[in-house]
Amino acid sequence: MARSLSLPIDFDMIVPVAASLVAIQAAPSNQIASMVFMYGAIFAIFYFVLIRPQQKQRKALEELIKAVKKGDEVVTVGGIIGEVLHIASKDVSSPEDRITIKSGDSRMIVERGRIARVIAPTATSA
Repeated sequence: MARSLSLPIDFDMIVPVAASLVAIQAAPSNQIASMVFMYGAIFAIFYFVLIRPQQKQRKALEELIKAVKKGDEVVTVGGIIGEVLHIASKDVSSPEDRITIKSGDSRMIVERGRIARVIAPTATSA
């Protein structure tokens, strides 16, 4: 004849086991939230350290290039340094404006958008 083995149920042991099962099930959502927070913090660091200062620098350069006038010394994207002689434009903010510069004994026409930087204004002879 088979004997059945019965174990007494101790409810004091069941409650901690059930609580640990609930904690295990709650952990993935907690991990997801911490990962989202971590990636958000990394993006914020990149934004404030890299992206934002670069945007400010680009805006300042665009303002300098928009404000180019006769007599300013400029450097083109190709590396040519010259003095602005004439600006032929319909709209001041257009990057297709044609600017005549003098470099040495040569004169050339470049687009406003191809100016890399403004070195310093020279004495105007107007």
